[in-house]
Amino acid sequence: MSPIELSILVSRVESVCGEMGAVLKRAAFSPNIKDRLDFSCALFDANGGLYAQAAHIPVHLGSMAYAMADIVSGPDWREGDVLVINDPFLGGTHLPDVTMVAPLFCDGVLLSFVANRAHHANIGSDTPGSMPVSSSIEEEGVVIPPTFIYREGKAVDDLEPGLAALMEGASSGDFSAQLSAVRVGLVRLESLVQRFTNRGKAEETNANPLDFTTAIEEINRYGKRMSQAMVNKIPNGSYEFSDVMDDDGFGNVDVPINVKLHVSDDRVDVDFTGTSPQVKGNINCPISVAAAAVFYVFRCLLPAEVPSCAGTFDPIRILARKGSLVNANRPAATAAGNVETSMRIVDVVLGALAKALPDQIPAACQGTMNNLAMGNHQSTVPWDYYETIGGGLGASAGRPGLSAVQAHMTNTLNTPIESVESHYPLRVKTYAIRENSGGDGLHRGGDGLVRELEFLADADVTLLTERRTHHPWGLFNGGQGALGINTLDGKVLGGKAQISVKRGQRLRIETPGGGAVGAKKSLNPA
Repeated sequence: MSPIELSILVSRVESVCGEMGAVLKRAAFSPNIKDRLDFSCALFDANGGLYAQAAHIPVHLGSMAYAMADIVSGPDWREGDVLVINDPFLGGTHLPDVTMVAPLFCDGVLLSFVANRAHHANIGSDTPGSMPVSSSIEEEGVVIPPTFIYREGKAVDDLEPGLAALMEGASSGDFSAQLSAVRVGLVRLESLVQRFTNRGKAEETNANPLDFTTAIEEINRYGKRMSQAMVNKIPNGSYEFSDVMDDDGFGNVDVPINVKLHVSDDRVDVDFTGTSPQVKGNINCPISVAAAAVFYVFRCLLPAEVPSCAGTFDPIRILARKGSLVNANRPAATAAGNVETSMRIVDVVLGALAKALPDQIPAACQGTMNNLAMGNHQSTVPWDYYETIGGGLGASAGRPGLSAVQAHMTNTLNTPIESVESHYPLRVKTYAIRENSGGDGLHRGGDGLVRELEFLADADVTLLTERRTHHPWGLFNGGQGALGINTLDGKVLGGKAQISVKRGQRLRIETPGGGAVGAKKSLNPA
C-alpha cells in the first residue's frame, strides 16, 4: 500500500468514528453528552485491536485500546449483536462510562467492531450524579458485566433488573443515542469495506489489492514504526518521578504515585513500583485507566497525522503490581480513579520525561477535573447533574500555559450557562478566569477558573477534586500553580466532600492554575 493510499484509508476510518460521534451528540438527551461531549467512538479489528478513533476523550479511548481485546474475546458473536459493559475490572473505566460494542460481519466473517463510550449522570447510585465519595464499587451504581442487549438483531427481553431499569428510565434516551451511533458506524464501515475490497476489480490483472484486514495490519505497522522512531529520540536510561494524591476522602492523605521509565532503544517500560497500595476511597483505578494515561502522554509526542492504533502503543509496556492504586482489585471503589488519578499519572509520566526531554515537556497542569455531581432523587422532578471544570495548563519551554481549559485526560467542553440554567434548578452567579492563579516564571502557567452556583432548590452535592493541598509543580525553577479551593457560602470544603445544600446556598469552586517553566528574569540585572 502506498503512503497516499494509507493516508486516505486512515482518514476514512477516522471519519467513520467522527460520524458516530456526531450522531451520538445530536441524538443524546442529557447535557452531559450533547453539550459537554463526554463520549468517545472507535473502531477495532476482529481481535479487539484499535485501528481508528475520533479526537474524543483520552481516558475513554486509551482504556478501550488497552482492554478491548479482553472484552471481545469471550462472547460468541453473531451478526446483529450489541453488547453493553461498564465494569471497570472487565475493561471499563468507572461505572458512569457505559460502552456499547457491535460486530461487523462481511460474508459471514467477523471483520471488525464498532464501539462508543459515554458518561451517564445517573448509573443507579443512591447519590445524585453517580459519583459518590465511595469505599466500594457497589456504592457507585449498577455494575454491568459484558451483556448483550441485542442478539442477532433482536432486543433481549430478560435483562438484569438494574440494567433494564437504567435503559427504561431517565437514561433511556442516552442509551438509544449510543445504539444509534453504533448502527451508523456499522453502516458506514460496511460501505467502506465494500468499496475498499472491490477497488481492484477495475485495475490491471496484475494488481494485487490488499483486503481490508491486511490494510488494518498496515495501519498498525505504520503506527508502530512511528512510535518506535519517537522512542528512539528519547535518550536511553532510567527516569523516575513521584507525586501524590491529596487524599482519598477517608483519611488517607499524600497517597504516592511513583513511576520509573526504562528507555531502551525503541521500547519503554513504564514501571509503577513504589506506588501506593489501593486505598479505601475511590481514587483507585483499574489498569486500563493507568494505561490510558500512559498512552496519552506518549501519543502527545507523536505528529498529529500518526494514527492512534494498537501498533502505536505496542512499544510501551506497563508494569503495575496487582492491588496497587493504579491496578486495583475488585471491589475497590473507582469513581475518582478514572478522572483524578489518571490526571496524576499523566503528571508523573511527564515529570519523568522532563528529565530526558527538557525542551519538550510542560510543567504540571491543574492536575484535576474538579468533578461536581449533584441532584435530588426525592424532588417532584428528580434530577442528576455532573460536570468537570477546566483550569490552567502548565507552561512549556517556549510559551505560557493556556488558561481556563480542560486538560490532558478530559477533552470535554464546559456546560454552557444557558444549558445549566434551563435544565436544572441552578443559577450560575460567577464564571470567570481566576486571575494570577498560574505559576509565576519565565513562562507563566495558565490560570484556573471560578465557577459559582446558587441553588434554587435543595440538593445533594458531591465534590471529587484534587490539588487542594499539593500545588501543581513548575519546571526549572518555575513557580507552582495555585491550589484549588472549594467553598459553600464562604466556608472551605475538603477536596472530597459529600454534602446536602439548601435553596439559596452558593457553591464556589476555584480551580488550580498550571505550573510555570523557568525562573522569572529580573527587571534590574544590576
